[in-house]
Amino acid sequence: MSQAAATDFAATPAEAFAAIEQNGVALMPLRKAGLARFSESGYPSLRDEDWRFTNIEPLTDLPFRPVIDPIDQAPSMEKLGDVAFGRTEADRLVFIDGHFNADLSQTGDQPSGVTVTHLASGLAGLERKVGSLSGGDDNPFVALNDAFFTDGALIQIGDGQCLAKPVHLLFVTTAGKDGEAVHIRNWINAGANAHGTIIESHLSLGQAATVTNVVTESRIGDGANLEHVKFQDQSAKAFHLASLHSELGRDARYAFHSIALGARLSRNNLRMRLARPGIECVLNGLYMMRGQQLADHHMIVEHAAPHCDSHEYFNGVLDDQSRGVFHGRILVQPGAQKTDAKQTNKNLLLSDDATANTKPQLEIYADDVKCTHGATIGEMDDDAIFYLRTRGLDTLTARRMLMHGFAGEIIERIRLDTVREELNALVWDRLEAEHQLD
Repeated sequence: MSQAAATDFAATPAEAFAAIEQNGVALMPLRKAGLARFSESGYPSLRDEDWRFTNIEPLTDLPFRPVIDPIDQAPSMEKLGDVAFGRTEADRLVFIDGHFNADLSQTGDQPSGVTVTHLASGLAGLERKVGSLSGGDDNPFVALNDAFFTDGALIQIGDGQCLAKPVHLLFVTTAGKDGEAVHIRNWINAGANAHGTIIESHLSLGQAATVTNVVTESRIGDGANLEHVKFQDQSAKAFHLASLHSELGRDARYAFHSIALGARLSRNNLRMRLARPGIECVLNGLYMMRGQQLADHHMIVEHAAPHCDSHEYFNGVLDDQSRGVFHGRILVQPGAQKTDAKQTNKNLLLSDDATANTKPQLEIYADDVKCTHGATIGEMDDDAIFYLRTRGLDTLTARRMLMHGFAGEIIERIRLDTVREELNALVWDRLEAEHQLD
């Protein structure tokens, strides 16, 4: 990391924002409003209901060093190594510390009605769009992102168009100094009857305690069908904060898959608004934690129209002193009759010191609905292990198979074959390497 790439002192957000103003970047009203909101609220604490299981004090103790300028020496593709999904045929947009890297990116021909590029190149036409979906969120990290975002993905799929191939968004943090923070903004707009698959992955090169703060806004049009796979495998010292805000049109199909394996602390806020009839929305997640890691998924699915389905499935595998947090809320507004909403959170504890905090909720203001929720926290099934041992497997292999099957419940819902197969293999390798159980 170059000395000029990030703020070199423990600046306050207001002090660091001066560099943003000096650069004359776009969307300054949005940025100033974000800084003002954050200055008023500050960081969340355990006293805030939405954060009472997730202590971010280790993050707030870090110096505040937003990475405002690109690094001088970007890593080569060889330095990145064999990144996940690197073998999937896809257009690839690569971002190093929140800045687009054209040399490492690869894009091919897409239909004339499709745009796949980086956000900074198209901000001039998005003044009224960026922030339109996330603006009502009181999350302080969304406000920080409004103020400090540098770049991200811009994907627009026109009416009736289909991505010629999946789009892979690869976000890399070089992690050179504690406190370096990258703020990423993604804008996704799928028009009526559009189709496509988006893969988003996050990794670290170094081991410093760095912060990644991502805000993604997605507008899914009538009859569109979109699958979004997010894979987070950053270093065990990293902090990963992410917010996804989506508004879905009539008869839209949207599937979001969150695979969280890395980071000391990761938090995914998911906000879905089902505003037109006939929508089907699937939120699907897997978190596998070890050591002192914490993974937090916090979601609100708002049913604002009749005849909509939403299904949330989240499984956690927790070892050592790790923690998993799940807060799911299904909100069914008056008039959203014929809603079919299901929410499930399952946690597998591999250690007496691992902890799962789960809070599924239903808030229903309509009377003709089918809504269910459930949560389980348990240990490995001794009877299942015994059964597998009677079939000739040793204890270690039997336990890994059960964990792999538990994780596979989530992975098998991914529609793109190459991604599903690679994640299956990756999870098995991770279990084999890290869970040397007695």
